[in-house]
Amino acid sequence: MSLANGFLPITLEDVRELGISQLDFIYVTGDAYVDHPSFGHAIITRLLQSHGYTVGIISQPDWKNDDSITILGTPRLGFLVSSGNMDSMVNHYYVSKKHRETDAYTPGGKPYKRPDHATVVYSNLIRKKYKTTPIIIGGIEASLRRMAHYDYWSDSFKRSILLDSQADIISYGMGEKSIIEIADALNSGIAIKDMSFIAGTVYKTKDISGLYDYELLPSYDEMVSDKVLYAKSFKIQHDNTDAFNGKTLIEPYPNGIYVVQNIPQPPLTIQEMDDVYGLPYQRTYHPSYETLGGVPAISEIKFSLISNRGCFGGCNFCALTFHQGRTIQVRSHESIIEEAKLITQDKDFKGYIHDVGGPTANFRKPSCQKQLHSGVCKHRQCLCPKPCPNLEVSHLDYLSLLRKIRSLPNVKKVFVRSGIRFDYLLLDKDDTFFRELVEHHISGQLKVAPEHICNTVLSKMGKPENSVYEAFTEKYRRLNKKIGKNQFLVPYLMSSHPGSTIKEAVALAEYLRDIGYMPEQVQDFYPTPSTMSTVMYYTGIDPVTMKRVYVCKNPHEKAMQRALIQYRNPKNYDLVREALKLAGREDLIGFDKKCLIKPRKLAGEICRQVSPPKKRKETDKFYHKCNNMSKGKETDKHTKKKTIRNTHKKKA
Repeated sequence: MSLANGFLPITLEDVRELGISQLDFIYVTGDAYVDHPSFGHAIITRLLQSHGYTVGIISQPDWKNDDSITILGTPRLGFLVSSGNMDSMVNHYYVSKKHRETDAYTPGGKPYKRPDHATVVYSNLIRKKYKTTPIIIGGIEASLRRMAHYDYWSDSFKRSILLDSQADIISYGMGEKSIIEIADALNSGIAIKDMSFIAGTVYKTKDISGLYDYELLPSYDEMVSDKVLYAKSFKIQHDNTDAFNGKTLIEPYPNGIYVVQNIPQPPLTIQEMDDVYGLPYQRTYHPSYETLGGVPAISEIKFSLISNRGCFGGCNFCALTFHQGRTIQVRSHESIIEEAKLITQDKDFKGYIHDVGGPTANFRKPSCQKQLHSGVCKHRQCLCPKPCPNLEVSHLDYLSLLRKIRSLPNVKKVFVRSGIRFDYLLLDKDDTFFRELVEHHISGQLKVAPEHICNTVLSKMGKPENSVYEAFTEKYRRLNKKIGKNQFLVPYLMSSHPGSTIKEAVALAEYLRDIGYMPEQVQDFYPTPSTMSTVMYYTGIDPVTMKRVYVCKNPHEKAMQRALIQYRNPKNYDLVREALKLAGREDLIGFDKKCLIKPRKLAGEICRQVSPPKKRKETDKFYHKCNNMSKGKETDKHTKKKTIRNTHKKKA
């Protein structure tokens, strides 16, 4: 199935041109149609096509118009629904809950082209028009909301998205295997309501008598009444995210309904990964978007290569464990190099491969051999709080891959811009990869994610102790000096994560003072669905230890913690001053080199006392400017000058 332009059909005219009387599946997505393997809808639709199914795409339908969902007719087997590459609420809102001004996944970058909670809205729109047609939901939004969950934007505890969407089944995780099993079962005549046997799916039922070897989670009503039970439930879910040792999970709801989560789909083999990424993608957005300005997101991935998926890093604020899993899955060198050659033939290619990586770039192998037959450990992480004794560390495969790509004709430079897990890198006794990373694969600065420097906060984040990052920075400095380069480290830092009080925020500010760095951007902790940190935020309990944890929820305190990281910004002066007083750290307000800020009025008085009369006009102007900058607002110039001069006269 292919049109002259190589894309899948998006109109009835396209369908007729292909000689198709009825499509097997219609994929409804909240993103623009981009036929590139970085987009979930592209992978799933091309995979179905490779198995002989016909698929059409409805991109960003007008949810206020019922007919927008009918433009391709009725699918023979079912509708596939996804919010897009992001949870629609994260796509729409900053952590402050202010609406984002742009959407990189929409033509022209325009916002408001998809609804809030897009998967639910699209599915209900379909169910309104098609009462019996199967609806299969998937993608990141459905995957991470598959069981009862906390929704930050409404500050409420929501049911499984399966119930709110009126869908029949969820294909969670990456979904390549489960979606083909669902398609084949539907094609063979099995009713969607009878599909209780497919790994990587969630379904609803009123009869669990035939199930065995399962974990019964607390009921939805119980968790609404007692947050502690939700923390316990989430820990059970977290311990059963592995295809080898995970169990079926059952979550009871009122009226005798059960939401049942089958075990995850097995990890893809190297050959299966190669097959997925070798499908006939057009590698760009649909040509109909050209006049609208294209799709901005393509610029980030057009000249990048995906080499792996999954992550055993275990960061508590990351949802990868619930979506891609902890087992590393990789593509072969041959598959990646073949794609790299395709990239070099693009008319816009300038010689630079922007990235070769994945969730964590330097994970190209399972953390240990045990994972391949017994699965990941349920009750410990591979890297935190200390590296597991069974952890196998090697960068040889990744190093070999990078060498091959940078030796390709027309390739000037190969960058590594995905996350580098620096604690894993330090564990490698062979420095060859680290040295070549510094020498060949950095564009002047390396971005890493220590996130914080206080061990109490880092432990809640699932990150290594600060001493590990300190060792990394020193080694990075030495390697740069040895090679003769002056490249920088750009640390990503997070404010207001559970466990962080004003005390820890001040300590982070002192650290930034000592290294002479003020970040241009700060990430305030964002409670997104199905992360350990979000559960801490909602319940005030660490699901691992079941102990209380401090949570910063007050918007003003969050603003103070964020301001402390950027304490040099004059606009943050009042917030920083208030935070330092609240923490009992007035010693950091003064003129000593260790101080974070100067005392506003005292600074002005000293300047006026030491200034000769002829300098007073200049001093008044300077003081007025500083005072207004620190307050972040304008004041009446004449009133301020008159007040200052009257003060001078009285002192004289």
